[in-house]
This record gives sequence, structure tokens and C-alpha cells, in this order.
Amino acid sequence: MATLLTRLLHALERFHATHPWDHNTHYHRWILRRLPSRFSRALDVGSGSGDLARLLASRAGAVRGIDIDPTIVDRARELTDAAAPVTFTVGDVLKEVPPGPYDVITCVAAVHHMPLRDALTRFRRHLSPGGTLVIVGVYRPQSPSDHLLDAVAVPANIVMAWIKNRGSKGARPASMTAPTRAATMSFADIVLDAHRALPGARLRRRLFWRYTLVWHRR
Repeated sequence: MATLLTRLLHALERFHATHPWDHNTHYHRWILRRLPSRFSRALDVGSGSGDLARLLASRAGAVRGIDIDPTIVDRARELTDAAAPVTFTVGDVLKEVPPGPYDVITCVAAVHHMPLRDALTRFRRHLSPGGTLVIVGVYRPQSPSDHLLDAVAVPANIVMAWIKNRGSKGARPASMTAPTRAATMSFADIVLDAHRALPGARLRRRLFWRYTLVWHRR
């Protein structure tokens, strides 16, 4: 049985190497549906190649993207129209945040690179009253329900990879070239830390090995 499972995992790895798609970008439209139709200022933490920051710019007066990786920040600047109200900065959001406050703060697949409670406290401090924080994060599967959701995600992932790669040559999106790190916190621990830092935050496990957090500052 173990040998069969190993072979299956290797087959899936080969399939996704030739049919790559970005699980994080998949949630960008979901994020927009949680935000007002117009807002003044937005901060995208871990902005990567800038895909989400550019989407936010369609609703915001000004968007700041911050990422610790200078290579991916350079790529974000290359991909962004000079007339767009978006500025990208190389930096560590735990040490220095571009001047705010912000009506919207987003963070996709980056918060697990930071001490979670420190990051959430930092985000809360820089969010305007009435503002919205939206996080899409990754967690370490631990509970039976985690593993069940992971099992459901495997066939769904294959279908999505096939759909998103129709007519393409399987090139990796620019947003997938930044360094990655495995999650170390379970979803249960994430919920505990989030509720301590952000009372009233709403968290849910999602498909494709992700969770979401939405919090509105009163």
C-alpha cells in the first residue's frame, strides 16, 4: 500500500510539473468580493509579482505592495503599468510598514513566513477604523477533517490544473517563482492566535491547502 501511495504521489508531482497553476491567484477574485467597491488606500503584504496589488488598484486610490524578496519586487514593477496607482517596496512588514493607515490590508500565502500573532497585531495597528483585513494562508494538516479536505483537494486540483492549462505550454506563472516555505502551524493553532489578536475574525479551511481569514476593524 505504501509503495502504491508513493507511486501515486510521484505521478501527481510529474503531472503538476507539466500543468502548473497558481493556487493563490485562484483566491484573488474571492478576496475582491470581500472588499468595498471603492476604497482609498490598500496594502498588499507579500505582494510577489503584483497580481493582487494590480487588481486592488482597480478599486483603490493608491496601493502599496511590500515583499521581502527584491527579485520578485523587480518583476512586479516590470509587470505593472507606470500609470497604475501601485507602488512596490522591498521590506519586512514586521520591521517597517509603508506609511498608512490602510482601508484594506491583504496577505496571500505569506503570513506563515512570520510569527503569526506578531503579524496580525501589526496588521491591526495599520488598519483604518472600518477597514478590512483579508488573509489567505496555508496550514499544516493535523486533524482528520484536515486530511479529509486534503483528499478532496487532490482530484479537484488535477481538474483545475487541466482546465487552467488548456492551450498553454505549462509555463510557470511569474507569481509562482518566489521562494516558498512549508507551513508549521495547524489550523486549530492559527484560529487560537487569530482570535486572540483579532477578536471576531472569521476563519475557514478551504480547498487547495489554504485557509481564509477576514476581519473588520470597528
